[in-house]
Amino acid sequence: MIEIKKEKDNTYRFNLRTTGGKILLKSVHFPDKETIQKTVVGLSPMMESASVFERKTDHSGKFLFNLKDRSGKVIGSSQTYGSEAGMENGIKNLKIRIAALADTNAL
Repeated sequence: MIEIKKEKDNTYRFNLRTTGGKILLKSVHFPDKETIQKTVVGLSPMMESASVFERKTDHSGKFLFNLKDRSGKVIGSSQTYGSEAGMENGIKNLKIRIAALADTNAL
């Protein structure tokens, strides 16, 4: 499920959730509804490229990933994971979830 929310500062964000409701990816702020909708629609084709995932470690040693568009701009970030394997599983789950949403025309 993808939920698009309007923020108090009139920007928009989306959260991509698992079927169980857990957030897989939280987006950056988008200036308007049209831009965020174009980004959401473009998620499925982006999953074919490994370069859209930026793997990182935070200051406390936890793992996370950023999702970047084709121009290299970060469009969303994951939660933190306790292990690198957990992060890789998060990326795998994100790809599966986006493919499922695309198949049901929910993107």
